[in-house]
Amino acid sequence: MHTKAKGDLAEQKAKEYLEAQGFEIIDQNVYSRFGEIDLITKKNNTWHFIEVKSGSSYEVALQNLTPSKINKIVKTIYTFLKKNSLDVEFSVDAVIVTPEEVELIENITI
Repeated sequence: MHTKAKGDLAEQKAKEYLEAQGFEIIDQNVYSRFGEIDLITKKNNTWHFIEVKSGSSYEVALQNLTPSKINKIVKTIYTFLKKNSLDVEFSVDAVIVTPEEVELIENITI
């Protein structure tokens, strides 16, 4: 399976997982000149900007979440907020998708 298909499958699993946890899916694959936000969701008046990472194991998936990648996501979030005139509480999160499980990690920028 090529990377795009694998990424799409991981995003689909992440969406299903988040919806089951009570998150409302607002948008997905939002691009700016800095990068991309995989999923934009909302729960309890907090917006969650989510990077989906998949791998054969939790550790492999997590290794792809580099400081540089997080920095690009944060810049893209601020671009999105400004473009949509939003002043909201938000969190930068990751969803790790492995063959065995799906896990949400909140506040990855701390």
